[in-house]
Amino acid sequence: MTENNKNQRIPLSENAEENIRKLKMALGNSDDLSIRKLQVSTKNVVIIHIEGIVDDQSITENVISPIIQLNRDTYSFKSTEKLADKIVQIISVTSIEFIFNWSELLESILAGDTVILLDESSKAIKVGTRKFKSRSITEPTTQTVIKGPKDSFTENLSTNISLIRSRIQNAKLRLKTTKVGSVTKTDVGIMYMEGIADHGTVMEAMSRIKSIKIDSVLEANYIEEAVRDNRKTLFPLMQSSERPDVVTANLLEGKIAIIIQGTPFVIILPVLLIQFFQSPEDYYENNVFSSFLRLIRIGSFLLNMYASAVYLALITHHQGLIPTTLMVTLMAQRERVPFPAIIELLIMELAFEVLREAGVRMPRAIGPAVSIVGALILGQAAVEAGFVSAAIVIIVATSAINSFTLPNTNIVNTARGLRFLLILSSAFIGFYGILLLTLCILVHLCSLRSFGVPYFAPLAPFKIGALKDSLIRFPITSLNMNSSKGTMKRKQNEFE
Repeated sequence: MTENNKNQRIPLSENAEENIRKLKMALGNSDDLSIRKLQVSTKNVVIIHIEGIVDDQSITENVISPIIQLNRDTYSFKSTEKLADKIVQIISVTSIEFIFNWSELLESILAGDTVILLDESSKAIKVGTRKFKSRSITEPTTQTVIKGPKDSFTENLSTNISLIRSRIQNAKLRLKTTKVGSVTKTDVGIMYMEGIADHGTVMEAMSRIKSIKIDSVLEANYIEEAVRDNRKTLFPLMQSSERPDVVTANLLEGKIAIIIQGTPFVIILPVLLIQFFQSPEDYYENNVFSSFLRLIRIGSFLLNMYASAVYLALITHHQGLIPTTLMVTLMAQRERVPFPAIIELLIMELAFEVLREAGVRMPRAIGPAVSIVGALILGQAAVEAGFVSAAIVIIVATSAINSFTLPNTNIVNTARGLRFLLILSSAFIGFYGILLLTLCILVHLCSLRSFGVPYFAPLAPFKIGALKDSLIRFPITSLNMNSSKGTMKRKQNEFE
């Protein structure tokens, strides 16, 4: 039997001092444990909370002051039960309830609530006074747009929920909360639109989240890895976003949002592969221009994956496909290079990955400068020293620049991983290796499911009606606005 189960069976003592002693022992005499003792009509009233995670002003004005005033009014309480009922009546806090065992007492105090203990009573009063310190709402840092809302989620669960509710003022918006993590007991909220989201998908998501067995949840990826359908694939089967407008739009489409305390990223499920090439700005601009940019992103993704592999295949296995003039130029560049083409390419690819990582880890003020200057200096110096050819620098730089056009970092990481696999297959058997690996990737994409929804839809299975908002975007008026571009339940039926 776990410690938590044991505590659930232990009732509170009728002696307030005994409860205080056990609480101090359970918390290791923590210095931030605040205990305030008052006396009302010869009866002891103890107010307990942990400093730093409570609203001090609310405790002073809505809890302590009314109890002190109650003592001044010279009320006479013959029983502790009547005193407890009177305290519940005079405390002006929205959330207030009785608790009866040690599990509830510890969880309430650690969650930021205030607990009131009374002598000669085996129950305590829990008062909702939570107030976690968090940063203010700022502009998104990973999903920037020129036109559109400029607010982003924070690390506070309540703030994130309010940002969504302010956009969807509808009674069908549902919120279910639970705790995940046997040690951290992190609050997790599940939001969906009743009647639009598929009920079976909602129940499956709740079941998977509640069945997670993990010590801590510190970021959204902890939840994502635990509930995704396929944990071995490189492709992201869930989308994370720090933009409230993106999450709101997905909720209206019938998706489910998982909001986690302590992280500014909200998980969206189920998802399709095509969603990772869609930017929120696509819906804030003209549909023709948005469709053009979406095709640009898809092309950039393919170039990021295939540019290096195709160049390596041409230069090592299929020289006959290169025009003679260009081939002479490339061979002249490679005369001074002492390494085989595969080694030369891997050196530059790894060098750019190191520069990319250095730019992220360096202080923000100098990070971009280090990346740009480092790439220019290293590339130029490597070519002049004869370590690599100029063509390799151009190819690798083109791949890196194309990755910056993608609006979602998860799909960028997927392209980075697949690029190295394609390079290795190209080095052995050229275009045949690229073709073979491409077929394997397509078969793998067709086999993936995101909570029951085909990941490669609407291309596989192919549904021409669902292409209105996939590779290109049709005008908003032509989309099904009555159900916000259709429910996921209908989409599942279309794709299955």
